[in-house]
Amino acid sequence: MISFRNDYSEGACPEIIEALVESNMTQHVGYGEDECCFAAKKAIKEVLEYEDCDIHFLVGGTQANLTVISSILRPYEAVIAVDSGHINVHETGSIEATGHKVVIADGNDGKLSVEGIRKAVKKHEDEHMVKPAMIYISNATEIGTIYHKEELQALRDVCDELGLYLFMDGARLGAALTAEDNDVEFDDLCKYCDVFYIGGTKNGALFGEAVVIVNDDLKKNFRYMIKQRGGMLAKGWLLGTQFQVLFEQGLYLPSAKHANELAQKMQSEMKKLGVSFFIETTTNQIFPILDNQLIEKLQKDYAFQVWEEMDEHTTAMRFVTSWATKQEDVDAFLADFTKLVKG
Repeated sequence: MISFRNDYSEGACPEIIEALVESNMTQHVGYGEDECCFAAKKAIKEVLEYEDCDIHFLVGGTQANLTVISSILRPYEAVIAVDSGHINVHETGSIEATGHKVVIADGNDGKLSVEGIRKAVKKHEDEHMVKPAMIYISNATEIGTIYHKEELQALRDVCDELGLYLFMDGARLGAALTAEDNDVEFDDLCKYCDVFYIGGTKNGALFGEAVVIVNDDLKKNFRYMIKQRGGMLAKGWLLGTQFQVLFEQGLYLPSAKHANELAQKMQSEMKKLGVSFFIETTTNQIFPILDNQLIEKLQKDYAFQVWEEMDEHTTAMRFVTSWATKQEDVDAFLADFTKLVKG
């Protein structure tokens, strides 16, 4: 069975495994206060070209999202997200469990719109309702789309106007930054965001996310929140070592680019066979609309995810490639897919 279900089915880049094995018996200071974490932070700051930020390593994306949001918002404040946003759909109410409401705003192609933000804020106009204080976006989004520089600038402007923080979930940041139509660079992130994170779990690391806090007002006592919310790893050097390898050896973007290229090959070949798509993307997630009988045949040898039922005969499916996806596996799938479609 070849899996296209997600981008975290494999372990980690061989270089990371090698570094972890080599340092396995080395003693370290705990909780992220070790030389590996310090070196990783230095490497990330060099890529960001921004020294005046705080970087913290957390164990996973859900922990990063709920820790960041709960650390920033007052008890009566809320975060704005698009309806397909990860914190709204796929985190089991973790944000609400911290005492903060997720306010849904209108968007396009999985991305928040300025008009949607304005409308959401206007609806919450007095103390009888929660007060929106932050917008949450993910790049790439849940449906594989990306934010362009012009869109981020517009979000930054409306946040400044309305007094909102801008938080970017970067679980698939590598996929966004290496998409063929992307115009956002690493150094733009510190310009537009108050806080964001660089995803490792879905881009070559065993686990872990690097939270980058840009806004000085949000930096104080963040480690207390990490600990309280369960995101702090006692063996923090395991996180630091992984990000040190990814950024010192320049593996982060090439790993993501590999995943994108294979997914885009699949999307292109499917389109040539007349397949329509729920949405067309430029990242490592693609969403073909397939006949249900074809899906059943493909599932004998390939794993992928149901996304949305379109009608009684067709369903939108999600295929995801990763840093570890093999070219030969994609070729084998496309050969079988072509035979089934033409046969």
